[in-house]
Amino acid sequence: QAYLFLHLSNVLEEDSMEQDVESPITIQQPKLPKQAREDLPKHISKVCTKRKIQRYVRKDGKCNVHHGNVRETYRYLSDIFTTLVDLKWRFNLLIFVMVYTVTWLFFGMIWWLIAYIRGDMEHIGDNTWTPCVSNLNGFVSAFLFSIETETTIGYGYRVITDKCPEGIILLLVQSVLGSIVNAFMVGCMFVKISQPKKRAETLVFSTNAVISMRDGKLCLMFRVGDLRNSHIVEASIRAKLIKSKQTKEGEFIPLNQTDINVGYYTGDDRLFLVSPLIISHEINQQSPFWEISKDQLPKEELEIVVILEGMVEATGMTCQARSSYVTSEILWGHRFTPVLTLEDGFYEVDYNSFHETYETNTPSYSAKELAEMASQAELPLTWSVSSKLNQHADLETEEREKNHEDQTERNGDVANLENESKV
Repeated sequence: QAYLFLHLSNVLEEDSMEQDVESPITIQQPKLPKQAREDLPKHISKVCTKRKIQRYVRKDGKCNVHHGNVRETYRYLSDIFTTLVDLKWRFNLLIFVMVYTVTWLFFGMIWWLIAYIRGDMEHIGDNTWTPCVSNLNGFVSAFLFSIETETTIGYGYRVITDKCPEGIILLLVQSVLGSIVNAFMVGCMFVKISQPKKRAETLVFSTNAVISMRDGKLCLMFRVGDLRNSHIVEASIRAKLIKSKQTKEGEFIPLNQTDINVGYYTGDDRLFLVSPLIISHEINQQSPFWEISKDQLPKEELEIVVILEGMVEATGMTCQARSSYVTSEILWGHRFTPVLTLEDGFYEVDYNSFHETYETNTPSYSAKELAEMASQAELPLTWSVSSKLNQHADLETEEREKNHEDQTERNGDVANLENESKV
């Protein structure tokens, strides 16, 4: 029995080992923080799916940033006018209706209380009694009288009498407060309507940015245009590079902003935007794209934010249009298709080709590598020139030495002849 028990136990252990070997083993990876996931080795990161680049500014110009954990909410109430203007239209209209309705109800309640306290409700229809407000017989009539007073309608049926000093004071207060409410709400609605945000929708940016050679230099370019016939006055263009960086001290700066020069020092950033213009950024030593090549560009996690500002010609208000380009939207070795053609007596802009590009011969090296190759190509030329100059100088010195030797030999021969003649 002991032998059988040992044999059965061994068989069971072997079966369990075979099941352990044959069964697939699934190991769940622990959830890591975001920064730890970014610091994973390359062979592990390849298994993970490719992370989508999150935009800082969307293509329509809206900033993709949400403010959370704002505890000092009272700051919004300190600037209540701007807060109301920034609200969406449905909330703005709701507040507009609610403010007027609440003020009418509030003052209507006070008019009804004055009539009730004075006993006007008990003397309805008594011609010998002088009420505070004539023909006021309930809360509904008091509410209607409040609307007539604040909106200065004055139908003439309900009117305040001179025997009610508290009513006269309330009439003055409601008139002043009603004017303040009208000025505040109407001003808020006017600013809301006249905001130039809709004007920015007719300012268009090209879908892609391109990198190609222009005047022998590598340049980053994008195109802007205005769809309206009314112009943007004092238009100016700016560009920012959004890219996280780490300082030499180890400090990590997320979404660091770097200026991209689009003609600030030459005045090319100030635009006369009558027809579509191509904005160019020369990639030089001060450019953040100085060391980026064609192969390295898709690996970069960066975003270019472009900002077009100007005044609306019709209203004089400042308008701002924004857009952005991520690495997948930057085309290396492309140029924009021309959209301006000369017709009979005018220029025509074809906006069907506004976003179109075509390929062109562009080196895949970075601007730094191109500069280094150009400097190396110039070195043999300088060496050959210097060597030729040295050879020419050596030849001149050799000729001078030969002439000097010939002269000395001639002088020696003449001296020998003179000595022989003397002898």
